[in-house]
Amino acid sequence: MAGQLTDAYMDQLETWIGTGPKTFTLLYKITRDGCDATIFHQQCDNQGPTVTVLYNTSDSVFGGYAGQSWHSRKAWINDNTTFLYQLRFSGNEKTNKFPFQGSKASNALFGHTTYGPTFGGGHDLHAFAGKISNNSGTFALNGHMTFHSYDSQELTTDQINNGHMDVTELEVYKVTAGERHKRPVKSWPNAPELNDKLLDQLKEEIATFKPPSDLDLINIRVLLLGPVGSGKSSFYNTVDSVFRGRISQRARCGTSAQGITTAYKPYTVSKQSGPRLQFQLCDTRGLEVNQGLDLLVCNFLLDGHVPEHYEFNPATPITPESPGFIQKPGLADKVHCVLFVLEANTVDDLPTKLVEKMNSFQKLMNKKGRYPQAVLLTKVDVACTEVAENVSSVFRNTHVEKVVDTVAKLLGLLEAATSALALLALRQALNITEDFLEDVRDKRASTMAAQGRGASLGSGGGEEEMMEIGSDSDSL
Repeated sequence: MAGQLTDAYMDQLETWIGTGPKTFTLLYKITRDGCDATIFHQQCDNQGPTVTVLYNTSDSVFGGYAGQSWHSRKAWINDNTTFLYQLRFSGNEKTNKFPFQGSKASNALFGHTTYGPTFGGGHDLHAFAGKISNNSGTFALNGHMTFHSYDSQELTTDQINNGHMDVTELEVYKVTAGERHKRPVKSWPNAPELNDKLLDQLKEEIATFKPPSDLDLINIRVLLLGPVGSGKSSFYNTVDSVFRGRISQRARCGTSAQGITTAYKPYTVSKQSGPRLQFQLCDTRGLEVNQGLDLLVCNFLLDGHVPEHYEFNPATPITPESPGFIQKPGLADKVHCVLFVLEANTVDDLPTKLVEKMNSFQKLMNKKGRYPQAVLLTKVDVACTEVAENVSSVFRNTHVEKVVDTVAKLLGLLEAATSALALLALRQALNITEDFLEDVRDKRASTMAAQGRGASLGSGGGEEEMMEIGSDSDSL
């Protein structure tokens, strides 16, 4: 049974230890060996430097580094290299080192035959004593965390271990000098090589995209939804620049607490020569916790009631009585795909209420049927310096992998952006929209066939054609 400590966490601990590359060998694991002080000492005493890692039920990860060997002599262990640390808090990456600051390094660690890993006088981190049973995957440790000899960095223990010692796992690793073999990073299935050949291929595929001819659609509409500052306008400018062969700034972008975009603006994309491409990227006001788009306005957008260039005003929300409101939208007025746009470097800090708002939008879309949705992850270069130095590493980067996993839990599958990456994301949006429009075409054909059968039986005229994309705003 392998340990849970990731390569990224090992890298962080290696940096904090500060004496060169390190290997981490799993000595003790309570789900495998039992949470028993006797077993801990049998497997961890006299092993040299170790790192203890606790994973609690609130999805926090914390622990301590011991630069000297553990023992069972009921005595203090002198260690001036020890430190406590935090790697994760309540599901979010949060790294803090808490160095030993006591006047006596002689009480940095404590070795006792009936104690598990114990750090500091007082004690600062006392994992457990005796034997703790496994209760349906949870170990209610009888230890504690209280700062005495280690520098808390002005954090309370509640901000590290959530105020409890209920854990799903506790591990102890032997730390030795040397280069370690890192586990291969999980990459996207069939992750492409980002090069000029791929870029040319994507440009050709996207430039030749056309909606189904029998639906009378000139363009499909891809709605960009995301928090203020997430990069919706910048994404459009990137796509437009790729096809124009020069820098395009048609969509205003910048920094503002309330966002730069205040209107519903469907943008077309043009090539250097030739006609406009047959899709529109629809920019709109950024999402905010207490204002901006709400569920009703989102429904109006999806169903095509909102006129192009409509200026959103939080003080006077759009209603059927608003000027320009499209009372009977056709398929061409509707949104055909939604692209949620999120910043890679702020995913962990998204307010809960904002995530709930996006989830409510998703529920609305799902209620309307198999509505195409995707997620666009922007600013991956800001989130990770390795990607900033080499964008081709995005599909193999451990930090981006964590962000992807986080976003997958919040919303779903995603793509990333910049030149070829931007077009990969756009191609995915067009592909899922094409599938959706195939269903729309089939539904329309079935409806027309049913109306034809009704007319032949003398039904006296057909019913109004059903809405292709789902229920209208009256269904809310």
